[in-house]
Amino acid sequence: MPSKHIDFNIDAAQGFGVFKNNKEAELLDMVSSVNISCGFHAGDPLLIREYLLKCKEKNITIGAHIGFNDLQGLGYRPMELSNEEIESIVLYQVGALASFAKAYSLTIDHVRPHGAMYKLASENYEFSLAIAKAIQKFDKWLNYTCLDNSILQNVADETGIIINREVFVDKTYNQEFKPEFNTGKYINDDDALNRIRTILFSSQIKLGNGVFMPVNCDTIHFDTKNPNITQLLKKANEIIIPTPVNYNKAEASGWV
Repeated sequence: MPSKHIDFNIDAAQGFGVFKNNKEAELLDMVSSVNISCGFHAGDPLLIREYLLKCKEKNITIGAHIGFNDLQGLGYRPMELSNEEIESIVLYQVGALASFAKAYSLTIDHVRPHGAMYKLASENYEFSLAIAKAIQKFDKWLNYTCLDNSILQNVADETGIIINREVFVDKTYNQEFKPEFNTGKYINDDDALNRIRTILFSSQIKLGNGVFMPVNCDTIHFDTKNPNITQLLKKANEIIIPTPVNYNKAEASGWV
């Protein structure tokens, strides 16, 4: 048996109008949390509503997927913002999704950056700190989901924010323990599944150079743009049935 439980998460409502990724809906039964776009980098009101209701029906944990509004960049272009601007765009997006969720008797559980915002948050302490402070200004009980590394841990130590330490299932990690972001390249399914097993049984991850590194993992991200995502998630669910981060933490503490 694995030494721990784990959360599987995907992004959803990554579209606008007729531009949708219909594959997202097919994956909901195989994950335990979903990051819903907030209408800034992607997501329109009808699409957001659709996924909120799907998550309610399937009892899936909901998170706000926040990003940069860079027009045609879909959140993948980096932007230089002041702390006031960072706070404003975080509060704007989290507030939008939270208000929408409240209308359907739902609450959001976590906040996860998207694209260029995620990359910057995983590399720049001050930027990540500004995101965390904005999240706490909205609700001190919201979890902050980002790449597992020393920056995220330092932000947690500084602010006391609850963190979800994330690992990518299908991206190559270099020898500096950084994943290859937005390259369109994915490791093969067997390696991805072995990564899950290694995380569960020994809390390690294999880097691109073959070296194993210790990892603190609360949630595993599955990229819906991966052409093999459906089959990969099916096989991952044969290894372990995912459960939400906060449930896992409560179980570990003895509360359940």
